[in-house]
Amino acid sequence: MKLDGVLAQVYGEAFRPVDVPESASLRAAALAQHIPANLLRRAAVAQLSAAWVYGCAPPPRPIALLLPPGGKSAQLPLLSGCTLGQVLLEESDVVELAGLRLTIPLRTALDVARTAPAAVALSVLANMAGQSGLGCALDRVRDGLLAAEHVPGRRRGLELLEEMMRGP
Repeated sequence: MKLDGVLAQVYGEAFRPVDVPESASLRAAALAQHIPANLLRRAAVAQLSAAWVYGCAPPPRPIALLLPPGGKSAQLPLLSGCTLGQVLLEESDVVELAGLRLTIPLRTALDVARTAPAAVALSVLANMAGQSGLGCALDRVRDGLLAAEHVPGRRRGLELLEEMMRGP
């Protein structure tokens, strides 16, 4: 059906009819199909993977998952296509969309600024700042990083944001 132009790929083996516009909900539902079942209700999609769901980054390879520390530990199945990190993740940092837990836009932007390769981070942060509905204006992301003391990558993220705010 894809070859006949009836379906368009959303992610992996998830497709949509070509007359249905792609949306954050469709991307979330497609990504949920590629997360190990034992982590779907516990882990949150984060970083560039969450930015893709919000329509601001390329499709994720691999899918970044975050799991709060403590509680039952988890392992990824071999060749799952996911990475798993354990970090302090407040419930207020997570939203559910189409059955997928993912970090809220601001938390996603903070993580992208701190962890993504610089060229990718600059592009994704510009895309996120450009979507007013996400609430990720560059000064708001900078303020979030300033408030996050003792967080790895904080200084690098602040330098990226200052560079973006200065302009060319």
